Amino acid sequence: MGKSASKQFSDEVLQCHNEFRKTHQASSLKLSSKLSKEATRYAESLASTRILKHSAESSRGNFGENLAWASYDQSGKDVTDRWYDEVKQYNFNRPGFSSGTGHFTAMVWKSSNKLGVGKATASDGSSFVVARYFPAGNITNQGHFENNVLPAQSTT
Repeated sequence: MGKSASKQFSDEVLQCHNEFRKTHQASSLKLSSKLSKEATRYAESLASTRILKHSAESSRGNFGENLAWASYDQSGKDVTDRWYDEVKQYNFNRPGFSSGTGHFTAMVWKSSNKLGVGKATASDGSSFVVARYFPAGNITNQGHFENNVLPAQSTT
């Protein structure tokens, strides 16, 4: 099993999330040690199998989840920038879930307020990152995307 997420990595992921969230009119997330422990445990499980797949919803509870894999040691900024980059495909005029924008919408989901971060390195040097969000976002019920995924506002 690989190394777990360092506090520095978790803080970087949190800071990057909160910068993007501020742009999208969402309050800052707080780092949750409980969610981070669970995310780290799952990242270590992914690193041991070297297969990137979401955890079973039954084991996840009411948490959202973003995953990232790379053949190198990813920085927190690198991971969050890649997830956020999906904003380019999101249509704010027709809000809703799409597999090509789910990482972005989970990151900026307005009603989420806690974040857990886990990272593990596989035996081949690749890295797996797990982010957990509470409460979960990407709720497809009518009106949820309109109220939780807001367009970017200029911060100047």
